[in-house]
Amino acid sequence: MSTTAAPLQIGPHTVQPPVVLAPMAGITNAPFRTLCREFSGGKGLFVSEMITTRALVERNEKTMQLIHFDESEKPRSVQLYGVDPATVGKAVRMIAEEGLADHIDLNFGCPVPKVTRKGGGSALPYKRPLLRAILREAVSGAGDLPVTMKMRKGIDDDHITYLDAGRIAVEEGVTAIALHGRTAAQHYGGTADWDAIARLKEHVPEIPVLGNGDIWSAEDALRMVRETGCDGVVVGRGCLGRPWLFADLVAAFEGRTEDIARPSLREVADIMVRHAALLGEWIGSETKGVVDFRKHVAWYLKGFAVGSEMRKRLAITSSLEELRSGLDELDLDQAWPVGADGPRGRTSGNNRVVLPDGWLKDPYDCAGVSEDAELDTSGG
Repeated sequence: MSTTAAPLQIGPHTVQPPVVLAPMAGITNAPFRTLCREFSGGKGLFVSEMITTRALVERNEKTMQLIHFDESEKPRSVQLYGVDPATVGKAVRMIAEEGLADHIDLNFGCPVPKVTRKGGGSALPYKRPLLRAILREAVSGAGDLPVTMKMRKGIDDDHITYLDAGRIAVEEGVTAIALHGRTAAQHYGGTADWDAIARLKEHVPEIPVLGNGDIWSAEDALRMVRETGCDGVVVGRGCLGRPWLFADLVAAFEGRTEDIARPSLREVADIMVRHAALLGEWIGSETKGVVDFRKHVAWYLKGFAVGSEMRKRLAITSSLEELRSGLDELDLDQAWPVGADGPRGRTSGNNRVVLPDGWLKDPYDCAGVSEDAELDTSGG
């Protein structure tokens, strides 16, 4: 069955097909976004790694590098994370006034304990007034730039927040909402609740709703749109070691479902070397680039017949030559393996969410949230 999806409108930016790369710390830096964008033919929206608002306002050197975009990236999309309305407002105004980006996304989905224990990330929407204050400051400071947000269903099954958060977002002028169909307690385990995405779409028909969670293939994306009525999809772990998934997604949404990438190991090896080279150019050191690439090796090789010793060897390389020579020792004529399209990345679930003392007593009491919650970490 074919699926047609209207273009996604994010403020003045038309995203067609309505496909978004999810921000992932240490992953969706400029080199990885470049690869994904090349495979998509420039179609879609590719969001930066998560940037903490305090680090941005303080012009932290690492943060300023993370917010750098290639000239070919249009629109430039940055995700911000913050817990203090005033700091979020300063960061957004800085981006708007200095022309650092064209679109701002706010992260309220991080389930990492060192963030939630201080009231940040996916714990924050439980405090309705604080969420409203942050969104109000962001939208006010952004001027003409569109502001979107990403969130989870809630803290756990007993503390669901996404419908209230969605209504607050609409009232404060947020342009679009992405919902990861899991609670913070689930982390990345279990199955994403796509029914929640459908309910949110019904609850806030005024703005686009994007679905996130368990999109491992282009067909999964089409199915999510069909089953939930969402306006677009956000893809995270599904593209780890598979930047060409964005070529599949574009083909699928354009009705070319037969044009699905099935790269041989030879093609995958070439992409691996290019990815590592791009990282080296971006960091300014080939060695540091290859070392940073190590985390991607297992994702790229998933399903291929590569022995454990060779996998270990490739995951400790320190130069492009070493990486290339190791890959050349493999049987590069291997076809794309059956089953390699499935889940990848973190799958842990059913975690107790660590929260500040008394956090759940009153959703309207916002005392106790400190700037210490602004840590440089990932999530969504």
